[in-house]
Amino acid sequence: MLTHHWPKATAPDRVVVLGARGFVGRTLLTALASAEIPSIGLSSADLDLAAPGAGEKLAGILRPTDTLVMLSALTPDKGRGAGTFMANLRMSEAVSDALQKVAPAHVVYMSSNAVYPVVCGPISEATPAEPLDLYGAMHLSRELMLKAATQAPLAVLRPIMIYGAGDTHNSYGPNRLRRAAHKDGKITLFGGGEEMRDHISVDDVVGLLLMTLLHRSAGTLNLATGRSISYLDLAYKIADQFSDPIDVVLTPRQSPINHQHYDIINLRRAFPAFVFETIDDGLAKAHREMLAEALPT
Repeated sequence: MLTHHWPKATAPDRVVVLGARGFVGRTLLTALASAEIPSIGLSSADLDLAAPGAGEKLAGILRPTDTLVMLSALTPDKGRGAGTFMANLRMSEAVSDALQKVAPAHVVYMSSNAVYPVVCGPISEATPAEPLDLYGAMHLSRELMLKAATQAPLAVLRPIMIYGAGDTHNSYGPNRLRRAAHKDGKITLFGGGEEMRDHISVDDVVGLLLMTLLHRSAGTLNLATGRSISYLDLAYKIADQFSDPIDVVLTPRQSPINHQHYDIINLRRAFPAFVFETIDDGLAKAHREMLAEALPT
């Protein structure tokens, strides 16, 4: 769970965002600008964290009064092998090197729920982190590296699958299903779509991230809504967004059914006033934004 070093919400002096051109990074920078919080966004084009000397360059940018937010990561769509794993660790090594040279006031790391194993009961922050693949192992390794590198308050946020029109990862979830419906006029599900999953909008992720910054929070927190939905129900909700009929196609099951549910009591304790966007509102917004992006300019 999180501990708030600032019980009263207070704007940080400056926020340095690593991964500024990513899905979450772009949304966060917009939110920071709206809140009139000074920020600097760095993408791989500005600073390649996997390149030699990246830690030294980042240290030259950081100030002791900064809040550093690390969103940078090569996601599974970029590769699932050892090469991607090692590149991600080199990125974390550079950040750790910079943190040892210039200690900022606050550090926030965006991890992943991939650090958790497949479990039957509700997942909480007390669930042992036992990743099943290199992507999850990478995030867990990075968490440990950053904890060892800094004495600053460190918040580790572990989001579930994030959805929104700007996502490029195309994992099996709302984004892929919406794009398939838009492109092909159909949604194809694994088996009967029985699996229950929790999904969170990018706006809610950034809202919780912003509150973590405003309270200079430290600790570990899962970013989940606590409301799971089956893929079948999700597919029909997405299909209903379109004016033309969308077919929902079921396929023979190739693997056992695996449900996932989250216990968000610690999130409620940390941010009791936070109100999640409903899945219907979130899907409708993502649909509108997708159509707007598709319009000719």
